[in-house]
Amino acid sequence: MEKLKALERVEDSLAKLPSVGKKSAERMAYAMLEMDDDDLNEFSDAVKSLKSSIHVCPICGNLTESSICDICGDSSRDKTLMMVVSYSKDLIAFEKAGSFHGLYHILGGTISVSKGKNIDDLSIPQLISRLKEGKISEVVIATNPTIDGETTALYLARVIEPMNIRVTRLAYGLPMGGNLDYADSLTLSKALEGRTKI
Repeated sequence: MEKLKALERVEDSLAKLPSVGKKSAERMAYAMLEMDDDDLNEFSDAVKSLKSSIHVCPICGNLTESSICDICGDSSRDKTLMMVVSYSKDLIAFEKAGSFHGLYHILGGTISVSKGKNIDDLSIPQLISRLKEGKISEVVIATNPTIDGETTALYLARVIEPMNIRVTRLAYGLPMGGNLDYADSLTLSKALEGRTKI
């Protein structure tokens, strides 16, 4: 039996999403066929308005529906402390944790030779411009502990340090509830390097 073209088109579109394979896309497409018209129209409208409703904050690079994001507009944030992250989803993770109350700067990725992303593809000039305003006393670099993340962190540290701003990096180590015998050697060595006094 020949596959229905409209259904196949929806499946192909859904399969472009991260972590959605062919089978999952097929199940979702069939689920959409069973939805009532109002729910399906609402779903369609939500997807259509996604790109037109959300834009990048001109100050930090976070995603927002307002002229500036909630964090940049929050006067209670610590204006002397800034965390540099790769993506908006990284910012969201820290905000959910509720332990950081400074400002953010989103780079829009990391320096990556394999992906063809270089310094010019990131919002580093905007970061430098913000730092030159002279209000920030510490920058926490919170890129992922990968080769690309480390390359980006080292580059940023080199650029920021001459500005007389303290540059720190997130500590790496063992997850809460983890077992030492399951940790790899790099995690153990980073945990040892990042040890603190108790």
